[in-house]
Amino acid sequence: MKTRAAILWQLNAPLVIDEVQIPSLKRGQALIKILYSGVCRAQYNEMTGLKGPDKFLPHLLGHEASGFVADTGQGVTKIKNNDYVCLSWIKGQGLDAFNSKYKLGSRTINAGAVTTFSDYAVVSENRVIKIPKTAPADVAAITGCAVATGCGIIYNTLKAAKNSSVIVFGVGGVGLSVILGAKLRGCPKIIAVDVVDAKLKFAKRLGATHLVNASKSNVLKSINAILPKGADYTVDASGNKTAMENAFAAIKDTGVCVIAGNLSKDEKIELHPFELIKGKRIIGTWGGETLPDCDIPAYLKAYAQGKLPIDRMITHRFDLENINKAFEVLIHGDAGRIVLKMSI
Repeated sequence: MKTRAAILWQLNAPLVIDEVQIPSLKRGQALIKILYSGVCRAQYNEMTGLKGPDKFLPHLLGHEASGFVADTGQGVTKIKNNDYVCLSWIKGQGLDAFNSKYKLGSRTINAGAVTTFSDYAVVSENRVIKIPKTAPADVAAITGCAVATGCGIIYNTLKAAKNSSVIVFGVGGVGLSVILGAKLRGCPKIIAVDVVDAKLKFAKRLGATHLVNASKSNVLKSINAILPKGADYTVDASGNKTAMENAFAAIKDTGVCVIAGNLSKDEKIELHPFELIKGKRIIGTWGGETLPDCDIPAYLKAYAQGKLPIDRMITHRFDLENINKAFEVLIHGDAGRIVLKMSI
């Protein structure tokens, strides 16, 4: 059996759509018919070698999607054929299976435990989450990374107190999800910081109460005018050195700064250790410390109840053939969340 897939043959080059041979399922794997896939900056970082040389080329990409279970391998018990599911890069319950190797002629095309830029994908059981059939496929697709990470930061990483203040630096998919989570949590002051006015206006539509354009004003002075004592929590989702440093500077002495963005492998941030002695904390996050089998269905339930408007994040839709155009839109900075529609 073959499937269309977007292949990364070399760094800093467009993805190539081609047909690859689907491998036989190993223990702990499932074959998923993909409906929609989210498009995330993490994939662009892979495509451009942000983290350094890529020893797995050529390989497939994509790490959040919705779809149906088409087949299961030995030992898979969490899901069965025809189950409606979400895929996530974040490990959940189930077997942690081997990575997959597709074939294109005599060439081997590598794939991780989850890939989603294809009509069908072989995925590890612990990257598959059963979800309600009432959840729209495009909405479900973006819960596997952006929503899981952003909302997870509020509910799991920070365990944010109600009535606390939150500042989000960088309002792409993860940043917007932090805003949605903070609004759901009941935070009265949610400040969005970015360099693009259109993205800031979009953040306001999703629940930001104050906006700061970092390219037009002094960020810390603007924040101080809103929160003279600093914020309870800040989240950097920008992947920008200055933004990360400002995120740490903007918290109060008892505040917590979460770094969710990615710098290039050669960049580092700077901070003064006395700020730590005063009580400030800076921490990282791994997918919002999400428990996918529990948290993702809960977010979809909140969406169904009208409490978490995930659908408003989606600004662009493309088919698989136009995946490179999707990445052009992503890096241009105009998108909220982009989804790819497969052959349904």
